[in-house]
Amino acid sequence: MKRIAILLVLCFISYVQSFAQIHIDTTGYIKNNPLLYSLVISKNDKIIYQQYFNGQDSTTLFNDQSLTKSVTALLIGIAIDKGYIRSVDEKLTDFFPELKMDTDKRKQDITIRQVMNQASGFYHEGVNVGALLNIPDPSGYVIKAPLVSEPGKVFRYNNAATHLLSVILTKSTGMDTRAFAKKFLFDPLGITTFDWKKMNDGYYDGCGLLSIRLRSVDMLKLGNLVLNKGVYDNRQIIPAKWIASIINPEVTYKTTWGLDNSVYGLCWYHADYQGTEITYALGWGGQFMFVIPSLKAVIMTNSNVADATAIKEAALITGRLFPELFKQLKD
Repeated sequence: MKRIAILLVLCFISYVQSFAQIHIDTTGYIKNNPLLYSLVISKNDKIIYQQYFNGQDSTTLFNDQSLTKSVTALLIGIAIDKGYIRSVDEKLTDFFPELKMDTDKRKQDITIRQVMNQASGFYHEGVNVGALLNIPDPSGYVIKAPLVSEPGKVFRYNNAATHLLSVILTKSTGMDTRAFAKKFLFDPLGITTFDWKKMNDGYYDGCGLLSIRLRSVDMLKLGNLVLNKGVYDNRQIIPAKWIASIINPEVTYKTTWGLDNSVYGLCWYHADYQGTEITYALGWGGQFMFVIPSLKAVIMTNSNVADATAIKEAALITGRLFPELFKQLKD
């Protein structure tokens, strides 16, 4: 009994020490921030910090906004691996044959990659996302609307077009996006609780306007899946080749938000931060999942999504919280 008691004490000390590796100044950024909801950090596949704020807790399903795009990108890779989709360079005409009849012949050459790179040229809803949500057939409307730019030439962040990825998953696999995600991604990771809503066209939201909702610790699992080249519990959940494409996409476009000097490709962001390569997912209002391969670390944050404070909150995370955490993880 004495030996067991000693082992339990040692385990507890180890547990406490693992959470003590990250020291947050609660008198500053976090304490005075009513918008931050969660901060969860893992290193070497172990959670070393987990804290919830402003009435949230570990059971909360957070509104992940455009992290939905990054999750959908993982599903596209699984669908390619299983032969449902040929490649990211497959043309959209295979899934939307009506494009062949469009008077703008440029639409016939638009690819999945261009949609995932926010460079399809399809209709862009601008700041009025409510209009897109109220359209009875948003995916049909997007592909029929006049192009706003030359496909592949212009980066134009596009919720309307990204939703097409969910339509493509459903049409190609014969399963709705939620069911496909549950069977091939969430169930293998032990993610049992999540929420996902459909757009008015009957397809699950692929862009984040209605958003997938996950616990922070479960979204963190997806970050660790990327960190570990698609492997979880000695099982290859996502092909390593696809993860390599996510981390080092062939084509990228510069962005003016997120971490400084970020680029975008295949629904994920990338930055060289103080000489360290970082791949990350970003959602409106301070939803971030930073994957730092060289440090074997993942940082997950969720925040309030209110439009009035969204940009400021995201800037506080990238400009104040992330630099502090990065320094501690690197030391």
